[in-house]
Amino acid sequence: MKNEPELHLAFARAVREACEADVAAFKPGNVSLDAPGHGMQAEQFLASAAAISVPISAPHQTVGARILAAIEATRQVVSTNTNLGIVLLAAPLLQAAWQRGANESLQPALERVLEQLTLTDAQLAYRAIRLAQPGGLGTVAHHDISATPTVTLLEAMRESAERDAIALQYVSGYRLVLELGLACIERTLARGMSQQWAMVACYLAILARVPDSLIVRKHGYRVAREVSLQAAPFMQALEENQEPQLLLPRLQAWDRELKAKSINPGTSADLAVAALLAFKLLALA
Repeated sequence: MKNEPELHLAFARAVREACEADVAAFKPGNVSLDAPGHGMQAEQFLASAAAISVPISAPHQTVGARILAAIEATRQVVSTNTNLGIVLLAAPLLQAAWQRGANESLQPALERVLEQLTLTDAQLAYRAIRLAQPGGLGTVAHHDISATPTVTLLEAMRESAERDAIALQYVSGYRLVLELGLACIERTLARGMSQQWAMVACYLAILARVPDSLIVRKHGYRVAREVSLQAAPFMQALEENQEPQLLLPRLQAWDRELKAKSINPGTSADLAVAALLAFKLLALA
């Protein structure tokens, strides 16, 4: 059993690696090492990954404190919203990783964490969201982000769950992340593919299954649904192909098409990062 400082370092490394994989993987529509977009560069995401890894994974913190500390750290290195969705998803996962019992899987510990979220967690998360200044509506937009919250963070997320996939994870016990995303990562890695391609596969699987919340907010449901339909054959081709590099030219063409229309499936990317983080946290058991 690792001691507390060793676990903190291990959890911080898991956060940083999952966030770095987000830009190392070529996910059409998103910023990557090979393709900037939406006025952002990969370097901003890498700087954000380094900044949040230690504060968000620290021991003896609440979920809300993790969220706020991570966004404050992000603001020290970048001036744009690079990771609010990732932070909102990662904080409960890390809380569960600290609190789960010996030989206990992540999901039951996570469900306890979500059930125990407080009003203070909501207050700290709202401060973080205001600081991050996300595009479109905030994740807990039903309760005005500019106001002081009067409900727990879980209750606030419940109000937004029908229109925001990140909020839905809080309400559903991270079903999309743990049942679809994590399973896809495990399956892809088991086939001998790299972590980067596992991230691409996870991203495509989530995007094909659920219209992206960020696209819905910025372009409407019809556009988001069309992007999901476009993702499905890429997902199938990747699952059937033992040489994923052969798909890269088609993925690059789709990336250019999406970015030309300012379409960014950012929520799907955040969910994929959370799935990879869960995979890494489970490996530390």
